[in-house]
Amino acid sequence: MNQNLASYRIFYAVANTGNISRAAKELYISQPAISKSIQKLEESLHVQLFLRSSRGVALTPEGALLYSHVKSAFETLDMGEEKLRRSIQLGIGHLSIGVSSTLCRYLLLPYLKEFIKRYPHINISISCQSTNHTLKLLEEEKIDVGLIGMPQSLKNIDFYSFQEIEDIFVATQDYLRHLEERGIPRQKILQNATLMLLDKENMTRQYIDDYLLEHQITIQDSIEISSMDLLIEFSKISLGVACVIRDFVRQELAEGTLLEIPLSAPIHKRVVGFAYNKNMKLSKSLESFIHFFQSCNQNLPSSQASYHPN
Repeated sequence: MNQNLASYRIFYAVANTGNISRAAKELYISQPAISKSIQKLEESLHVQLFLRSSRGVALTPEGALLYSHVKSAFETLDMGEEKLRRSIQLGIGHLSIGVSSTLCRYLLLPYLKEFIKRYPHINISISCQSTNHTLKLLEEEKIDVGLIGMPQSLKNIDFYSFQEIEDIFVATQDYLRHLEERGIPRQKILQNATLMLLDKENMTRQYIDDYLLEHQITIQDSIEISSMDLLIEFSKISLGVACVIRDFVRQELAEGTLLEIPLSAPIHKRVVGFAYNKNMKLSKSLESFIHFFQSCNQNLPSSQASYHPN
């Protein structure tokens, strides 16, 4: 396009009004400026766009052809501006969240229910993967925010604690009775049972491996399972002893479906929270999300206060 947008805006106004004087009033510029702009446009395009008369101006066939395209362009621009205004008014946006399948089901979904009520026009996409993968996506700026267990090193990540979680070992009464029948004492259950753990890609598994190593607990038999849901279900059919998160089996513990195995040294609680790349420019959607979980965080106990790396 050899002409600037202002020239076509003037052409569009003159064609719509059919009168240079009315176009000048509409655009808040002088009539001579209007006439000069039209003249320059005609000279540049090597064609006459308007027929002048005492009653005003009318488009030539060439001018009508150009007008059909200019009209479509300005209507598209007007539509874009209107959609932008509506987007701003409604808070329309997009938010991409990374989270493990376990945290997604048990922590994120109930939380998102309230967020969506407050911000119904923010479109949300969720990618489920391990915490390590989520951290990688945050570093590469491929997602906006992640719900993760707080890692040892956060680098360029801002982390806001959301909830404490506690890992425990559980089994059915039947499975524990079978171990007892084999002469295995309670303090040696982990060493002799079939331990069901998340796969080694999972940060929870890495945390439990560190615990077992620290307390010199050697595993004889183990099964790796990809999700916490399956760990819980397999433990309920007496397949072995499962390492699960207490909050996710409260009903089973209360009903006696599963029993917690007492440990000589408890597993320290971990903090789960929302993390985002502090070097990334925050979108309006992410700002709304951060504000939302910060306001929710005010109701957490002091032991769950937010952590922000320097």
